[in-house]
Parts: sequence; structure tokens; C-alpha cells
Amino acid sequence: MIKFEPISHGKIWSGSDWSITNEDELANLIARVALGQYRYVLKILKDTECEAYAPTSSALEGAIRLLTPTDDNKPWHRDGWLFQVISWIAANIQDPQTLKSPPQMIHADKGFDGLHLCLDDTRENVISIIVCEEKATTVPRNKITSQVWPEFKSLEAGSRDNELVSEATTLLAGNTHLNPDKAIHEIIWKKVRKYRVSITIGDNECTDDGRRNLFKGYKKIVSGEGVSRRRAETFYQSRLRDWMKQIANKAISAAKAMEAENV
Repeated sequence: MIKFEPISHGKIWSGSDWSITNEDELANLIARVALGQYRYVLKILKDTECEAYAPTSSALEGAIRLLTPTDDNKPWHRDGWLFQVISWIAANIQDPQTLKSPPQMIHADKGFDGLHLCLDDTRENVISIIVCEEKATTVPRNKITSQVWPEFKSLEAGSRDNELVSEATTLLAGNTHLNPDKAIHEIIWKKVRKYRVSITIGDNECTDDGRRNLFKGYKKIVSGEGVSRRRAETFYQSRLRDWMKQIANKAISAAKAMEAENV
């Protein structure tokens, strides 16, 4: 469904470039998320037993709203939500063991785009927290410098620790963590936070040189020798808005087919 090719720039950042190998399968998973069935998607991705269930008509209406822009000439909020879901799916394929915040169910939500918690083998201690920025854009370098770097800089300075604590606590509590208070202490005081930027790219960024320029300045914003602190993920589409519209329409068709099974 999604293929990953390693990308990196020495000890500055590392990550992967994504390509879609099965759009229909991806659209089906997006449809399930839009219908509020993200836990079902997790079970599919982890290849565990799961029982499919058809959505209600009201759930279908909500899903279609998520998958449809309020203005056809301004699809960026819809596309932003779509890309966050794709990034969530990609992250669960890449690392199924980390705890991850569920996909947002509203366009342009003001919270974190994504939050991942890496636990030790006992599942009782947090090794690291990964804060995600996920952007669907036709001007990736501008988006990086105007939004992503300032966001990471603010987080490094600790100005959003209250939000980080709140969302991490909710995520831990929802997964029956044995000692969320201890875990939160680790997150805040031991500075075990890492960062992940996932972004759409075009023709100017799809080469090694293009990606190096795209993520220029990453280490100045997020310091430290460990390259794992600076994750970089790219998704190339030469005609981004057209592709997003296509995958959204496929997801709507898939959601309608699921609802029809319940009629």
C-alpha cells in the first residue's frame, strides 16, 4: 500500500520517502478513519483479527463532510486532513509498537498534528515522545520555514509543555499505562522529545539536493547529535491537489459501499 525508501542527510536528519503502491487499499483505510473506525484500521495494519462493520447513515454523512472541501477552490483544509491520516497510516506501518494519538476528526484542528510515545520493553516507561508536523502543501520550503521550524523551536523552548503534558496523559491513560505520572515526568524533565516532519513535495524537492535544501536548518532548530531526534518524511506528487481530490473521491465511494452493506 505504501512503499518507503530511506532518505537522510548525514547526521543531520533521516527518514523516508513514500510512494503509494495501492490507492484503492489506501482509500478504503481513509474511508474507515473518516467513519470514525480508526481502531479497526489499526487492527488491519497489525494483521490481527477484526470484524468489519457497516457504518450508520449519519456516520457516512460525517465522513463525506471530512472528505469534501467546503470550497472547491480552497481544498487545503480537506487535503491537510487527508495527509494527516495518510501520515498516521504510514507511521503505523513503519513502527506499529509506538502509541499514537488517533487521527483528528476535524479540519484544521489547532492541536498537535500527531503524537507518538515510544515505550520500553516493559511497556511501563516512556523512552521518547515524538511530536509530528504533517503538511500537505505545494510550497513545502515556505511551509517548513514559516510554520514547522517555529513550531519545533517553540516546543524545544518548552512554551507548549502544558499542551504536551495534557495530550500525552490522555494518550497514556487510554492505553492502560501503569504509571502515567512517572512517564510525564520523564517527558518534561529528561527532554526525551523528538520531532517528525512529514510533508508533500514537488519536482523541486524530489532529489537528494532538493530534500537537503527543503530541510535546511533542522539541526539549528532541534539540536543534539542523535539523528533520531530529527525525522524527515516526504511524499512526492507533481499534481498534489488533483491527486488529493482523486483519493478523497475514492474514499467517499468506499465509505458509501460500506454503508450500503448495512441497508
